[in-house]
Amino acid sequence: MPRVVFTSHLQRHVRCAESEVGGATVGAALAAVFSAQPQVRGYVLDEQGELRKHVFIFVDGRRASLGDVVQGESSIHVLQALTGG
Repeated sequence: MPRVVFTSHLQRHVRCAESEVGGATVGAALAAVFSAQPQVRGYVLDEQGELRKHVFIFVDGRRASLGDVVQGESSIHVLQALTGG
């Protein structure tokens, strides 16, 4: 099953444990995480169900979107982008 990992920066704001979940896509895997940990959803997705502007997903080291396919052994990393000047 894919493994979903949240950056420590995000974990400072909301409890979001690393999880192994089912799902054929990034979005399906995240939906499984949100089902078990609903407090995480608002930090990752906006009101329309899209990734928030400053949230990035990487699957097996490559940037990904919600519709990208994941393998059973994939690692999905959820990060908040750092911005500023």
